This record gives sequence, C-alpha cells and structure tokens, in this order.
Amino acid sequence: MVAVRPSIPLVGSVTVDGSKNAALPLLAAATAMRRPVHLSNVPANTDVETMLILLQQAGWHAGRPLSDPHTVVILPSDKPQPDPEPEVAARIRASYYLVPALLGAYGRARLPWPGGCAIGERGMEQHFKVYERFGDRTTVDDRGYLVKAATSGDESVSIMLPFRSRGASIAALLRAVVAGRPLRLGGPNLSPEVVSVVDALEISGWECRVSETVLALQPPRSVSGDALAWRVPGDKIEAGTLACAVAVSGGNADILGVGRNDVAPLVTALRWLGVPAAAEDGTLSIQAQDTQPTGRPLRAIASLSPGGLDADFEPPLIALALTLPGTHLFADDINPGRHGNLLPQLMRLGAAIDELSPTQCRFTGPQQLTGTGVEATDIRTGSALLIAGLTARGVTTLGGLEQLRRGHADLPVKLHALGADICEVRP
Repeated sequence: MVAVRPSIPLVGSVTVDGSKNAALPLLAAATAMRRPVHLSNVPANTDVETMLILLQQAGWHAGRPLSDPHTVVILPSDKPQPDPEPEVAARIRASYYLVPALLGAYGRARLPWPGGCAIGERGMEQHFKVYERFGDRTTVDDRGYLVKAATSGDESVSIMLPFRSRGASIAALLRAVVAGRPLRLGGPNLSPEVVSVVDALEISGWECRVSETVLALQPPRSVSGDALAWRVPGDKIEAGTLACAVAVSGGNADILGVGRNDVAPLVTALRWLGVPAAAEDGTLSIQAQDTQPTGRPLRAIASLSPGGLDADFEPPLIALALTLPGTHLFADDINPGRHGNLLPQLMRLGAAIDELSPTQCRFTGPQQLTGTGVEATDIRTGSALLIAGLTARGVTTLGGLEQLRRGHADLPVKLHALGADICEVRP
C-alpha cells in the first residue's frame, strides 16, 4: 500500500509516461500491419504487459529490446496459434482490439468478455455491428464471443456509429486495414487515442481524411515490407492527475511530454476554478501558488464529443474541487459504475457528497478531509485518492496498488519527485 500525508507545495518538473489508452490499440494495429513495427514511448504498466503477453500467445514476436526498454518491436506472426489464453485476455478491456489482426492471420477470433476496471457495462454491440458490415459473423455465449472472417470482399465499407465509441472506431479502422478495404466511418470518436492510430496508418501509407462527421480511409497503392516506426503519445490522464495534485498543494510545476490539445479541456476546467494553467510545446504548466479561487461552480460533464472533457479527467478534478469554494456538479454517463467506486472512498475520508444519481454528484467546497485507509478499486479512483490524501489531515493509506499500476507504472514515484510526502509501505 501507499501512505500519503499533506505536503509542502509540489514543485519541479516531471515527464509523463506514454499513454496506456493509446499504446494498447497501437500494439493491436502493429499486429495488423504484416510488417515489422517499432513502437516507441511504450509505458510499462501491467495492462500493457498483459497485451504483450497476448500478442506472444497469438503467435506474434513482441518484446522490448534490452537497449531501449521504452520501445516494443512487433514482428509478423509465423506460427498458427489463434486463441490467446482466455484468463489472460479477460484481465484487460483492450483484448477486443486484437480481433481484426486475429481475423487476418487465422480467419477467426475467440476471446472472453472484456475485463479491466469495474466501472460499468462494457458492451460489445457496436464492435459486432462493425464486423457485420465487413461481412464477418459473430456468435456469443457466457464465456465470450467468436468472430469468423468474411471469405472475400474489396468494396468500400460505410459505417455510421450511433455514438462516438472509441473502441468501435478503432475496431473499424483496424478491420479496414486487415481487409485492405476503403472505409467511411460516420460519427467517429476523435480522441487522441484514435487520432494516434490514424497517424500511424498515415505513416504506413494509408490515405486518411478526418473531420468531426466522417473519418475516411483509403488503402495504399502499394505495400512495402520495410519496418515502420510509430510513437505512443504522452499520457494525458497521468498529466491531468499530476496537474491536479500540484494544484491541490498550491505548488508550481511543469509536466512534460503531453500534447497541448490533449489536455485543453482540463486546462479550461482548471482556469475556471482559478488555477493558472497553460499547455504549450509539450509542457503542461501549473502555477498554483498564484491561485485565487473564483468560487465559480464547476460543471464537469464527461463527453465523447470532439474537444469534450475525457471521463478519465473527472476523478482527479473531483479531488481538487473538494478543496475549492463553490457548489460543483460532476457527471459521467460513459462509465456508469465509476462514481460507485470513487465516492464511497472519498466519503471514508470525510467528504460530504450528494449523489444525485448513480452517474451524477454535487458537493460544496472547500471541505477538510481526514486521513484513513482507502482502496484503489480501479485505476482512476486510485489516482484521485492520492490527490485527496495530499490534503487530508494525518495519514491516508491507499490499498489496491495492483489496480493503480494497471494504468500507471510509477505514479507515486512521480509525485514523490515533485515533493509529495508519499511512500510505499508493507502491511
């Protein structure tokens, strides 16, 4: 477990890891290329390591060179082994990104239902509809699902998503790549994680046109066997968590390695609360010693729309807003179980929060929390509780580090580097 106490203002600079949520689909995209891929800035959290195990179990050569542990090299499959171990695939949600590559290599994909954080229903209906548009056939049972590839087809595929699903958007992109077919995807998700896959496809020779309404792909005229070099973008959520930690401590710090547009909604929310924040040239700067709380209520509504507030920014913002004046409203209909994880843990610290519904809450700050034992029941709950522990009287002990490390290899270490009074302890 981790023990954390109120700290002096956090200061200095720290560099975020590569994004887990971008690395996982990029690893799956690499297996669909039928070419060697060198993927740099790959984080070492446990979800990524699980994905590498799944690639190896399915026949691909995937590993980190000793000379560069932040890079993963993926080589095409050369042995038939179509089914990764179900108990391993069930550990993470992102196992479903492997379906297109498995269809291309073996003509079928048999996987368990997605695992990962317990934050609500993880439906696969939109994924299955994507595969149906390519002519694939899907059957399901209590253990998982089986997708069998269409026998042929080279015509363009048009898909209109009923909502901006990140998983279904990536599934459509990768299925088009494996099939070598043009794609016209309406209502795409345009999060940085999806855009990073589009950027990788453009490097690979695909013609990509992106707008808020349509994402279109056109196969390359010729395919080379040369190795590809891709890069995982910096983790915007880790950057946002660190930014909220600096803000809650009243410190000044630079968070390096994150794109300006990726954290723009977070910067807007911080400024609304009176926290001076700016993002330029790969650096998110927080100057919280100059904070003059506005007292304005923050309405933080998670959104899949382009430029909307990523749902994963909501938990650290809740922890920060508890310390600032105003009556604040938070809503996350995207992950309907997340508030059910986070709010009871914050209440253990003494937070007074009005649960308006399973996905909406309201509270008035500032509030004084008191340290006690809490549990990281999922990745984002764990990171938000670390922020809360920086303000709570006494010592806060956080259990469930295995959940936190699924998304962050060393978040407590980064906080300690900025001056947080935090350490790992053994019961």
